[in-house]
Amino acid sequence: MSDNENTENNEDAIKSLYNDSVDISLPEDMLMPSPEELSESSKVYKNEIEDDVDVSFKFAFIGAGQAGSRIVETFKKLGYNRAAAINTAQQDLNTVDLENKLCIGDGGAGKQPALATEKFKENKEDVLDFMRYSFGETFNRIFVCAGGGGGSGSGMLSPLVQTAHELQVSLNTPSKQVGVIVTLPKKSEGPKVQANASKALSDAMSLKNRGLVSPLIVLDNEKISALYPNLPVSKFWGTANSSMAGMFHLFNMTSNKDSSYSTFDKNDYKTILDSGSVAFGVSPVQKWDDPVALSRVVRDGIKNSLLSGSVDISTGSVAGVIVIAGKQVLDELPQSHIDQALDQLNRILGQGSTVHRGIYSGDKPSLMIFTAVGGLAPPTMR
Repeated sequence: MSDNENTENNEDAIKSLYNDSVDISLPEDMLMPSPEELSESSKVYKNEIEDDVDVSFKFAFIGAGQAGSRIVETFKKLGYNRAAAINTAQQDLNTVDLENKLCIGDGGAGKQPALATEKFKENKEDVLDFMRYSFGETFNRIFVCAGGGGGSGSGMLSPLVQTAHELQVSLNTPSKQVGVIVTLPKKSEGPKVQANASKALSDAMSLKNRGLVSPLIVLDNEKISALYPNLPVSKFWGTANSSMAGMFHLFNMTSNKDSSYSTFDKNDYKTILDSGSVAFGVSPVQKWDDPVALSRVVRDGIKNSLLSGSVDISTGSVAGVIVIAGKQVLDELPQSHIDQALDQLNRILGQGSTVHRGIYSGDKPSLMIFTAVGGLAPPTMR
């Protein structure tokens, strides 16, 4: 075949891709998704995810390891739908009641945080895509939840916080700081687990000091065990998670509601969320008509009911106090009794502290005081 004939054949092949009406004609057998497939795939990613609860802030939660995943599961049950879990063991994820789950390992970390850290580094971009898919683009702050004593939770805590921070910066979320909820193990879990928890808490405190983390919420399972000494095994972990998540949610929900008495508003809660280390507590008041008893609840009851264990309240710089009582109680409770009790809390906290308050009528004939104290020094390590 002559060179001219080769040239003509090549020109004919090229011309076959073009005609007068289109720029290029694609081969019929080229693999392309159908419009129906494209439509289905577009449903995978949601730009905006709505919660089932009416709250001040749209939070996203991701749990690292089994304990962290269980905490996120609790928030999902409360109505927070930006919820996800990540683990190095598939069998641990199988028992978590969440739609969004990602396994980045092949058998767990065996109480060795370094293994989980390495797995995370190998799969960081997959984790970032997973968070985008699970949270959408419209939220206020991501919370990383982890069990301090395990291998997966401890090992993934720090890199997961930094990845969450990168995502918030890229999406220009209202807050660039990442919330952290970390659990401390019971003493009976042994020295290796205690050492993991110490390292995880130290890492979290370092991230807080760098300005990447706020709030840092520590849930001490030893303190939970002391508060609920007779809990059966089947209910202990659920009660521990529900106690903390319930109080956290109450402040987020209440700060979005009107009050006929005194309102604890969204900006009040934001000052606590931005204050660093935060501890939550709740105290029932039996003798609400006794000003001394009411003040004693604030002074002693709050210290005893805080779920963070051995924290020094006097180091706190800001607090939120929400009083919820039945209408009959509020009709008879002197305002001066509440003022005296909250003045005492002001004296207990550090110099120059601020106490935000809210008073709301409830559907039960009782008086409950819910407290969130922020700006705390780290808990004493046991």
